[in-house]
Amino acid sequence: MTRRFGEPPRPGIRYRPRPGVYAVLPRGGRILVTHQAEPVPELQLPGGGIDPGESPLRALHREVWEETGWLIARPRRIGVFRRFAYMPDYDLWAEKLCVIYSARPVRRLGSPTEPGHHALWISPARAARELGNAGDRHFVSRAAAWASVPAEPPRYRR
Repeated sequence: MTRRFGEPPRPGIRYRPRPGVYAVLPRGGRILVTHQAEPVPELQLPGGGIDPGESPLRALHREVWEETGWLIARPRRIGVFRRFAYMPDYDLWAEKLCVIYSARPVRRLGSPTEPGHHALWISPARAARELGNAGDRHFVSRAAAWASVPAEPPRYRR
């Protein structure tokens, strides 16, 4: 069963399934996020909906580039959650299935191409407090905890 964050579904509302991909992007002790100015100003993990016929990984690369201007490498799925929300940009109620990846930002190509988005580097602690939804905050907190655990030393065979 997929964990749900946020409000439960409202009775009498038909929710449209909306699969999406989102990225936790750590680098140098910071996390790359996007600030979306409208409809409600908030910090978000870069990502968004998967277009018809598009693979999830292709969507992840596209969405991160559109919202931050960065190229990413080595995406690794770290979890999934769902939430029920009204999407004013699309005028629809959606059951969002949010697949979360961790990836490495490798190169900034320019400014975000998505209108109203601004890329920011912030601390994992700030991201865990201020991202716009509880699911994103949960996965940033987990990713930050994993990053603080020292790697196990390699084991050698004799």
